[in-house]
Amino acid sequence: MNRFTGKVAIVTGGASGIGAAVCRRIVAEGGKVAVADLNGERAAALAKEIGSAALAVQFDAAEEESIRNLVATTVKHFGSLHVLHNNAADISAAIQVGDTNAVDIDMAVWDRVMNVNLRGYLVGCKYAIPHIAAAGGGSIVNTASGAGLQGDLVRIAYGTSKGAIMSLTRYVATQHAHQNIRCNAVAPGLVITPALKDGDPGLIGILKRHTLLEFAQPEEIASMVAYLASDESRYVTGQVLTIDGGLSIHNPMIADLQDYMTQAGAAAQQNK
Repeated sequence: MNRFTGKVAIVTGGASGIGAAVCRRIVAEGGKVAVADLNGERAAALAKEIGSAALAVQFDAAEEESIRNLVATTVKHFGSLHVLHNNAADISAAIQVGDTNAVDIDMAVWDRVMNVNLRGYLVGCKYAIPHIAAAGGGSIVNTASGAGLQGDLVRIAYGTSKGAIMSLTRYVATQHAHQNIRCNAVAPGLVITPALKDGDPGLIGILKRHTLLEFAQPEEIASMVAYLASDESRYVTGQVLTIDGGLSIHNPMIADLQDYMTQAGAAAQQNK
């Protein structure tokens, strides 16, 4: 497929994980991409790997001027803009540790998460939409999360920001449809990234018990992003597509019920 021939995209958080997979997918299908990341060296390395169809741009998703410059640099280099994939998030160790609950959270952590995860997405839309409209329309794809769909014991800022991204998606879709701009979101579940591999094995084991399918590879999330970013999804807008291996669809006690039924079945066999 060459769904992105003649198309230009910006992918924030583009130097690793889901973002890197999206960058590779867009170029593989004929497009051009700005690999935008806080880590400029990593963005440059990926752009070099991909080739001349990729442009590395170091930027900070918490800074409005940095985002404005990202969009301007991309349009100046490639001549137009058709796709924005808002994918940046602050998942640094300091933020992860400090993002706790409503009573204990440091408000500086809350503000940082909201600035990057939510305000950064809005600012990206603010500066990208005029260029996408000038190109005749296009697509914005926001990365939300399953954490925005349910409550949890920790990460109140992260989960709240991701829930707000879902609402932002619907507003942008509604307000800019007349400019032939669609806006959708993906809500991934567990994705095999370096951060997951380095995570607590006990916690990962619990999550695995409740996920019906195997954890996703970044490329599998990129496939959905590519669909939403391309003209193939022309009639899809304002949607949040959950890609979580079935984690959110079932009775929350399903893993315990499976254990119970297995034990009950074994006991019945012994009593025959």
